[in-house]
Amino acid sequence: MSDHDSRALEVAMTGTPYVVRDVMTPTVLALRHGAAFKEIVKALHQWRVSAAPVLDDDGRVVGMVSEADLLRKEQTFDGAPVRYGHIRPEPATTKAASVTVDGLMTAPAVTVRPDATLSEAARAMARHGVRRLPVVGADGKLKGIVSRSDLLKVFLRTDEDIAREIRGTVVPHLFGYLPGPIRVTVHEGVVTLAGHVGDIRLIPVAVGWVRSLDGVVAVDCELAGPRRRPGLTKSERVSGPR
Repeated sequence: MSDHDSRALEVAMTGTPYVVRDVMTPTVLALRHGAAFKEIVKALHQWRVSAAPVLDDDGRVVGMVSEADLLRKEQTFDGAPVRYGHIRPEPATTKAASVTVDGLMTAPAVTVRPDATLSEAARAMARHGVRRLPVVGADGKLKGIVSRSDLLKVFLRTDEDIAREIRGTVVPHLFGYLPGPIRVTVHEGVVTLAGHVGDIRLIPVAVGWVRSLDGVVAVDCELAGPRRRPGLTKSERVSGPR
């Protein structure tokens, strides 16, 4: 098992919240500006990746180049003769005509910090329509790369680990004063909370907290308010004992 996988397993077992640093791939293909078209194709093929960050001379990420960027050349210059008086759209033609990474890459690159939460990384991917993000430090230098599949690693966490965290943190923090236990069961990442609580206002707080935990797929809430004490009259239930 690699150090990277060991760290991910350690995080899952201890219940420590994941951040990008915990799931990213630290060893990653990076291209220098000025890299030639065929050099890019060979590098992507050898590393078996579909995209790579582009670095400047100081190692800072300045863009991303992908197979889609490279395929524009094939799509634009498809071998068909250009009819007299017909001009292809300038932006597409310009990018397709580029022979180095500087003209082919998408810039600026959408990046993420190592200490960003996985939710922040996922939102950035969705917002910009990308499948991976270069991970950069405060100086803009490359630290690794995180992909959509990396973000799914939190769901490898076992049901037992999830239940242990809920019983050890959420329940005692919110309901520690209760005489009766809150029952916590987890199956395939779906958490069921059952039992009676003294303050029903804490129920949505508990559900929201549990739903935010790493590895939780969904929450089934069966929590209810406090049980009525047997033998009380209606007036005692309303006013309480004198």
